[in-house]
Amino acid sequence: MDIKDLLELGASVIQNNNDDATTALDTNQLSSALSSLFGGKGDKLDLGTVLGKMQEAGLDDIAASWLGKGKNSSISGDAIKNILGSDKIADFASMLGLDEKSAETAIADALPEMVDKASPDGSLLDNIIDNAGGLEGLLGMAKKFFS
Repeated sequence: MDIKDLLELGASVIQNNNDDATTALDTNQLSSALSSLFGGKGDKLDLGTVLGKMQEAGLDDIAASWLGKGKNSSISGDAIKNILGSDKIADFASMLGLDEKSAETAIADALPEMVDKASPDGSLLDNIIDNAGGLEGLLGMAKKFFS
């Protein structure tokens, strides 16, 4: 799945959530805001950094569910705010004309699906090795799949 498809998937998830503030947003506008939020180098999304921050915050079980083949665990808007920071949430909200709570919920809805589809068979290795604490952090996260 390429970056455009991932961004469109995230936009679709947000448009189909149960927050009236986000359901009528334009797909291109949502894709642009998500790209800005998760932008990495070149034509890649920097989801590995997000997963690394989740591990630091003790949310590696949730991250592991997104990378695995089973059901994706949900994440709260408050956890999203803690991981990404208030500034990034405020910027995302501003780009879309949302309040910050709606922005947190939108990201919390989209992120699990985006990571899941970006990691077929649990592989975001190019991003994760550097951003999940090197090989040791990656091994710790991998253990969650088999425990």
